[in-house]
Amino acid sequence: MEELFIYVVIFGTLFGVFGGAAILVWFERRLLGIWQDRRGPNRVGPLGIGLALADIIKLFAKEDWIPPFADRFVFVFAPTAIVMAMLLGFAVVPYAPDIHIANLNIGLLFFLGMTSLAVYSVMLGGLASNNKYALLGGLRSAAQMVSYEVFMGLSLMGVVMLTGSFSLVDIVLWQEDNYWFVIPQFIGFLVFLIAGIAESHRLPFDLPEAEHELVAGFHTEYSGMKFGMFMVGEYLGLILISCMIVTIFFGGWLGPAFLPPIIWFFIKSFAFICFFILLRAAIPRPRYDQLMSFGWKFMLPLTLINLLATGVIVLWV
Repeated sequence: MEELFIYVVIFGTLFGVFGGAAILVWFERRLLGIWQDRRGPNRVGPLGIGLALADIIKLFAKEDWIPPFADRFVFVFAPTAIVMAMLLGFAVVPYAPDIHIANLNIGLLFFLGMTSLAVYSVMLGGLASNNKYALLGGLRSAAQMVSYEVFMGLSLMGVVMLTGSFSLVDIVLWQEDNYWFVIPQFIGFLVFLIAGIAESHRLPFDLPEAEHELVAGFHTEYSGMKFGMFMVGEYLGLILISCMIVTIFFGGWLGPAFLPPIIWFFIKSFAFICFFILLRAAIPRPRYDQLMSFGWKFMLPLTLINLLATGVIVLWV
């Protein structure tokens, strides 16, 4: 019976994240339209909601072309890798007290490992294309993601110090007994939020695919469903980072008793997805050197100060 329940959670997660990614294509454009004082998608179906389906049909109908100068195997493997890495990241997300795929005692490390694997996808896609713009986009992406992985990992160490566990379920249960981690670990939360945006290549940190400089960056040569998989990977990353912020810093499924725990989890995650979309509408893209300088000269010292302060509090208070 327990195995059957796990399979239900797995298929529910797959259906939910892929359905969510498809709906986000429409929802993001709709929200951007509202915030930019225009109508947004409004032609295909009511409020333009058929846009998601139209996009999927369009991508499936495109010619699946592989450039003759590309490394064929790696070119096909790269978009698959980013989707797989992001999907595996959802394995450790606890949606409610007993609703999760795997309650690993190293859940946090597993999540960081899966987000690290996404670097290979983007870099291999850029290298395999055998295109100068794609190569530059891939190199940028590798440097950006490796740099911000450091801050992302260190920003969570304060939470690990206070709970004494890498398990995401234990982290949520600690918050149930005490308070949400966004209060004692506010600096850690800010660093994780910024690093999460950089990791998922969302505006304003989408420099690996900066259209005004690199055509389309690492996926310049991609078309059809392989291009679609890169897009799906980006939206899965957005959903995963939102779920992790909620789990680690905002009490996960915790909330007033008038709604089930899983509903609270989805409401909080949805709020962060809307916040990420608002950032895209509100903030311009920085230069690449500014992004890297900001990371190493500002984010790293801030993270280390937070880590030191947390260590002092844990030892002496």
